[in-house]
Amino acid sequence: MGRSREQLADGVYVLPAAPGRLINSYLLGDTVIDSGMRWSGRSIARSLRGADVRAHALTHAHFDHAGSSGWLCRELGVPLLVGKADVAAMESGRVDTHGGPVVNALTRLVPTRSHPVQRGLVEGDLVGGFEVLEVPGHSPGSLAFWRARDRVLLCGDAVTNLAGTRKRPRLMILPGLLNFDSGLNRRTVAKLAELRPALALFGHGPAVRDPGLFTDRVRQLAD
Repeated sequence: MGRSREQLADGVYVLPAAPGRLINSYLLGDTVIDSGMRWSGRSIARSLRGADVRAHALTHAHFDHAGSSGWLCRELGVPLLVGKADVAAMESGRVDTHGGPVVNALTRLVPTRSHPVQRGLVEGDLVGGFEVLEVPGHSPGSLAFWRARDRVLLCGDAVTNLAGTRKRPRLMILPGLLNFDSGLNRRTVAKLAELRPALALFGHGPAVRDPGLFTDRVRQLAD
């Protein structure tokens, strides 16, 4: 896991949170997005050497995206930014907002340490040169990040790509036991389809560079 960051677009890098794009962290401009699991932080920090990092933000407060956030903020000396409806979860360390009680119990076996949130993000805020989009459903405060000038979209877990390779994307909405509210998730991701991103990035799985495929599939999922 000592890999370096990989550039995907201007000022956009994927970071080594886990092998094989199983869990992704990103650098958007000067902001690190997501921190993987509790053991991902050191690998992410190594990949950021030489980068000018000013903040750390989350797509959502779940154990596989916020697991190293407290450590990373302290190590880099940066503030933590979280979707407004996920602030309480991050500040308490109770990031168990999945739909299934068994899943929530399992996540507590890999606890996420609480950390103060400097700012609760809402629709229209700017982070690392990207516009914040509120996409609640997977968690109460799930966010996506959108840059209109080159149509780059980071979906978090609102939509995920279960494909093992870049050549055969498999876009999905996660099942109900993993979502705070699956119906709400389907309704809110519909607006992501309308963006027709030239580059779509996910919390899990490789990037997709096919606007038509992304839009058609996400519309199907939303319906």
